[in-house]
Amino acid sequence: MKQHVELVIKNARELLTCKEDSPDLIGLIKNGWVAVGGGKIVAVGTEETVKPFISDSAQVIDATGRVVAPGFVDSHTHLVFGGTRVGEYFAKIENLPDEEIKRRGIKIGILTTLEPTREHDLETLYSESASRVADMIVSGTTTVESKSGYGLDRETELKQLKVNKLLEERLPISVASTFLGAHGWPHDMEKNKYIDFLLNEMIPLVGDGKLAEFCDAWCDEGHFTAKECGIILEAGLKAGMRPKLHEGGYSYIGGAEVAADLKAASADHLNYDPRSSLRKLALARTVGCPLPGIDFAVGHVLPFDPKPMIEEGLELAIATNCCPGCWCTSMPFIIVLACRNHGMSSERAIRAATIAGAKALAREDRVGSIEVGKNADIQIWNLERHEDIAYHYMTNPVSLVIKDGRVVARNSMLDI
Repeated sequence: MKQHVELVIKNARELLTCKEDSPDLIGLIKNGWVAVGGGKIVAVGTEETVKPFISDSAQVIDATGRVVAPGFVDSHTHLVFGGTRVGEYFAKIENLPDEEIKRRGIKIGILTTLEPTREHDLETLYSESASRVADMIVSGTTTVESKSGYGLDRETELKQLKVNKLLEERLPISVASTFLGAHGWPHDMEKNKYIDFLLNEMIPLVGDGKLAEFCDAWCDEGHFTAKECGIILEAGLKAGMRPKLHEGGYSYIGGAEVAADLKAASADHLNYDPRSSLRKLALARTVGCPLPGIDFAVGHVLPFDPKPMIEEGLELAIATNCCPGCWCTSMPFIIVLACRNHGMSSERAIRAATIAGAKALAREDRVGSIEVGKNADIQIWNLERHEDIAYHYMTNPVSLVIKDGRVVARNSMLDI
């Protein structure tokens, strides 16, 4: 029986399927066609392969001379927050001494974001976050991960997770919600007491309410130890949340071993991870998610190096890390940084932004590639070849975004 097709994309100069087993990393098909029905991909390939599926009533989009790719999967963000840290950003750019920062009254660090995030009511926090998500969508992102972690108290952490749900309900994007209560601890509470609060109150509450798919923690010097992160993530796992882990961002204290032992979906940052730890992550099939945006934003003293990660067999995702310290919503820009600053090939970076990002969210069965049966999350670039995504970087290259088979953005504007 012929499947009903509602939308067809034809004549793509390059169709990037980004299938996981693609020898070229991006599954390139020249002069590619895609047929969509019921929000799913029905047929993929050449005109000869796809044309038999097409009905006279199907909407046809001509992609002649352009690139068609899966929607981006942004697998690491902190996009729900209030306020700004622009003062801190320029204080670091100017390399101001601590005394001058204090004299100017500039606040530093994630705890400075707590106050405005706590003060915003639900709708205000949603409105500010939705603006960032809209920018993501028109830049080709169709699935995004969003963490809590800017409340460090019961009310605000739950509020952030509720905003995640509202973003998915009200905007044409899929949101993977992550509980990051272990992003730090409040000034007025000892760390051990805060960990007890997480273990005995917050994690069971989030798990019972099914408010998050993942539980995350920050494993670094001055933050949570590897042992503490293991205890927190094990509690999250028991509550139904798969582990993720910030680790190796500014030091290495054994985070990769924790992530590997717990078979975490991803281990993120990885600037200081030794080869032996990268190998353990690869063997555990944990996705590595280095973050080009934060390395750029903070002028990192040790930018991540993808070469040893790739040599050790680690699947790599890249993500915006959208947050007050890295105000980036554009996955195309992240691809630019991954290629120019970190030496990734365009093919590796595109894979990292699509199917590998989906694997970092355990959603590779649904999104991240253009394959029959998967969600029809597709974008069209106003570019002639895939390498141009990292070469033409002055404007948004995304001309059309399709979410679940429906056009949701055109030429940098939402179409909903």
